[in-house]
Amino acid sequence: MHRFANPARFLRISALVFPWSAALTALLLAGGFYTALFASPPDYQQGETVRIMYIHVPAAWMSLFVYSTMAVSSAVALIWKHPLAELATKAAAPIGAAFTFLCLVTGSLWGEPMWGTWWVWDARLTSVLILFFLYLGYIALVNAFDDPTRGAKAGSILALVGAVNVPIVHFSVEWWNTLHQPASVMRLGGPTIAASMLIPLFLMALGFTSFFVTILIVRLRAEIIERKIRLMRFAAAE
Repeated sequence: MHRFANPARFLRISALVFPWSAALTALLLAGGFYTALFASPPDYQQGETVRIMYIHVPAAWMSLFVYSTMAVSSAVALIWKHPLAELATKAAAPIGAAFTFLCLVTGSLWGEPMWGTWWVWDARLTSVLILFFLYLGYIALVNAFDDPTRGAKAGSILALVGAVNVPIVHFSVEWWNTLHQPASVMRLGGPTIAASMLIPLFLMALGFTSFFVTILIVRLRAEIIERKIRLMRFAAAE
């Protein structure tokens, strides 16, 4: 991976990847939204409210995926001193926070007609809220230092410590009695959702993942350029 640690090399590679990633994101999200809103049937119990699932579930998956990505890149930054790893963590954090916020909002919109309440302090909802605060805490901590290197290191430590919450979110419905339904897609016995609903769900999940990669490229390129400008200013001041 150190072959890609050179910022100039990353900028060249990302410039080639970005148009394809952006096009793939547009296609997947267009297909996902169409099948979710028009091609998939209403649920026999939830009715049209089930369509919130096509946003809520992929957003929940992405909230865990992005934080896991941050934890891995933080470990790489701390152990192997990979120069782009800490920048990747910093670039990914606002995207993950946005996905987690979307998960919480759509979960509330879904919960009110299904459970009769917008919010309940059960294990799944509370652990996702903690995950959202971890994202915000990382963003605040990284920007709290005048020295970007110290801020990045402190943020990487927080990201690694906070990773313990990821399995808690994932297994909370199995470890505790919650209102939230258990897994119906990623399970050993196979999905329990009909193919007409599973296809748009996967299209949206793939679209969200591609969107994350696309925006991460944009933000990481901006972080690299910002660091270059900062170094040039320091050199000019000396």
